[in-house]
Amino acid sequence: MRPIAPLAPSRAAPARAIDGGLGNVAIGALIVTALYLGRDVFVPIALAILFSFVLAPLVKGLQKLRVPRSLAVITVVLIAFAALGALTVAMVNQATQLAGELPVYQSTMREKIASLRGAGPGSGVLSRAADVLQDLGKELDRPKKDASPLDPTVRPPDARPIPVEVHQPEPGALETLRAFLTPLIHPLTTTGIVLIFVVFILLQREDLRNRFIRLTGTYDLQKTTAAFDDAARRLSRLFLTQLVLNAGFGLVIGTGLWMIGVPSALLWGILSAILRFIPYLGAILSAIFPMVIAASVDPGWTMLAWTAALFLVAEPLAGHVVEPLVYGRSTGLSPVAIVVAATFWTWLWGPIGLVLATPLTVCLVVLGRHVERLEFLDVLLGDRPALSAPEIFYQRVLAGDPAEAADKAEEVLKERSLSVYYDEVALEGLRLAASDAARGVLDATRQARILETVREVVDDLADHDDRNPAVGETTNDPEAEAAIAETDEVESSADLPMLASENLGKAFRGEDRVVCVAAQSELDEAAALMLAQILSKHGLPARVLPADTLSTNNLAALAADQPALICLCYLDGTSSAHMKYAIKRLRRRLPSTIIILGSLSPAAGSAAQLKTAVLADEVETSLRGMSNACLTHAMRNTDTSMAKESSVPDIGMSGNLATMSAGHSS
Repeated sequence: MRPIAPLAPSRAAPARAIDGGLGNVAIGALIVTALYLGRDVFVPIALAILFSFVLAPLVKGLQKLRVPRSLAVITVVLIAFAALGALTVAMVNQATQLAGELPVYQSTMREKIASLRGAGPGSGVLSRAADVLQDLGKELDRPKKDASPLDPTVRPPDARPIPVEVHQPEPGALETLRAFLTPLIHPLTTTGIVLIFVVFILLQREDLRNRFIRLTGTYDLQKTTAAFDDAARRLSRLFLTQLVLNAGFGLVIGTGLWMIGVPSALLWGILSAILRFIPYLGAILSAIFPMVIAASVDPGWTMLAWTAALFLVAEPLAGHVVEPLVYGRSTGLSPVAIVVAATFWTWLWGPIGLVLATPLTVCLVVLGRHVERLEFLDVLLGDRPALSAPEIFYQRVLAGDPAEAADKAEEVLKERSLSVYYDEVALEGLRLAASDAARGVLDATRQARILETVREVVDDLADHDDRNPAVGETTNDPEAEAAIAETDEVESSADLPMLASENLGKAFRGEDRVVCVAAQSELDEAAALMLAQILSKHGLPARVLPADTLSTNNLAALAADQPALICLCYLDGTSSAHMKYAIKRLRRRLPSTIIILGSLSPAAGSAAQLKTAVLADEVETSLRGMSNACLTHAMRNTDTSMAKESSVPDIGMSGNLATMSAGHSS
């Protein structure tokens, strides 16, 4: 029978992937185009959604007081928009009054500019340079002398222009009304659309939620509903808190400017509250206008100094003290995402987009965290690290960057002990490398690079003791915070004893009494380096040997040294046969040496199962477990042979050795 030839790899899958990527790009471009062309409609909808998040807790509060929903919604919306209308009227009145007083401040500003010109040394030089430039400009503006007299554009010197006056007819009542209403049509239309949408969103909140759940998928209805309720609750609390804080900031600024004597203090207070929704630049923009007015009003510089001091004290106090206490350190956005979002929404919708940039982006990030199809929004815009702590460690050592890996470790060590970091972060990263090596995608060259990078990281962390950090010391690095959240400090480093030389057993006194052996690869040697450093931090010096130690020549040299304890490090959990063979060779050469097997792969069996299958004295699955076993054996005040008797009977050991020798010879 003719064998069936294997199917050739299909080229349709890459083509479908490319088509899918192009389709997603086309959909994104279509959405952006629709948002730009339909901004007159989408801006009111966006404002209505944000207002609904802010007003929803107030509506729920009235409903708890037995007020019908429709009445609660209408009451809250009317009060909110009446307050906004009152603030708008106040701002218009203040701006009109300020515009009328500006000519009065013009002379003061001219005097200050003149004083600044004459205050500094060399001002005469600047004045003369300005005069020269002005004369040069006049010379360039003069007409050419050799111009043709027939040129109609050249006017004779004695010709004078004839004055012409154009008089418009007096506007009638209709034209006056039109001129008054035309600038108000667009704001009033937008306000009406926002008002209608807010009312309907608050009335149909649950129905809109259910429809959105239907669009995103109903395969896990309970989880999806809980996620959306939680997201809506968090957004409402965030926006309402931010509104209250910004209103308080504006109140403080307005009151302070009124006490200083700056005109139109109410206008600057409201403007400060609004502009503070703009990240980074909002506080700076809100301070510029009051400072200019203060410099214009006061003949001296006292009012300007007090105004600048007010903003320099109020903004850091609100941004770095009050906000972290009220709703955490950040809004959940990365700094780059805030800048990109501000740029994008400003380009898309103008100044109103700049104000709405942060709230809209926060909504997108929350959707990305709860909707699987929109997870890319959280990855691109959120402040959570895109990679886990072990993945970051693996990526850095794979790239051969010990500096950044050590820096991240230093941040984690502010709140975690050295052994916990090695076990929960570094060892997990090496397990990822071992998994890639087992799949054949990590060649020997890159494994050697990983080993050298880990060696440098371990050397950089040599000045850290393996102990619990001080309680008050914390880190501000987001990736380090994520790593700390992922680690577990249940087993305190105080569980690992600190040994002195007099507490060591007789067999452990001296140089190179403990040896950490890499069983198979450079990755095992990297794990052995971390284990040796943990042991040295607790008073038990250890030497690290490479993966070729178990060869015949190197094993003979190791047997000549007669170490008291050998630690075998395995990151490949599928090599139980290699474990048995390696321990068998060690037992043949070093029958009285304590052997601790470190099966550091999660794919390996339990420690109890491995201990019955191999001839190791101890089997551990973590670096901390191996360290604890080594320190426990080293503290025994008996020689190594008595330690062997306490762990494995002589008769059983001899029988196992005979059985393994017979099996190997066969």
